[in-house]
Amino acid sequence: MHYRVQDTAQVHESAAIGEGTSIWELAQIREHASLGTDCVIGRGAYIGTGVRIGDNVKIQNYALVYEPATLADGVFVGPAAVFTNDHNPRAVAPDGKAKRASDWEAVGVDVAEGASIGARAVCIAPLRIGRWAMVAAGAVVTKDVPDHALVMGVPAKFAGWVGRAGARLVADGEGLWRCPQTEERYSETDGVLSPIGETKEQS
Repeated sequence: MHYRVQDTAQVHESAAIGEGTSIWELAQIREHASLGTDCVIGRGAYIGTGVRIGDNVKIQNYALVYEPATLADGVFVGPAAVFTNDHNPRAVAPDGKAKRASDWEAVGVDVAEGASIGARAVCIAPLRIGRWAMVAAGAVVTKDVPDHALVMGVPAKFAGWVGRAGARLVADGEGLWRCPQTEERYSETDGVLSPIGETKEQS
């Protein structure tokens, strides 16, 4: 396999790294993590034990992706974004003793195809970020994000729809939306947005 790892990065020998992937300075890839082809892992990024990452994923500098997160193909994670894995974090148990890994069950963030997570956003597990969704910079996500939704704020709230190109969609008739960049059209039914012509098997 041909991939690039900078000298100061730490990649555990049990991690699987795909063809064409680049891992930059001070990044850490933990045990049994799996990275697909042509990924970019930025300086100081952390990929937790057993995290699953698809192809063509970009994780920017100092992002923290804790296990058991999963990132599908084409996901973007901005600088210093954080994926948590403990819904009720404590350093100690009720008796005051230090908690160990066996004292809690990790929960993950599931990010679907093409979604983008903005810089310094925090995703509070467990939750799912839908296909081609966009989380604004600095948002704190506490609930699932639908496909193609734009969310922003603290806590993050729905702020509109975005297309595959990332541009905010504009209204194009009742229940219809259009991407001003690509002219791709979408239909909205009961709060669910789908590209026109896409089959259920594709969605």
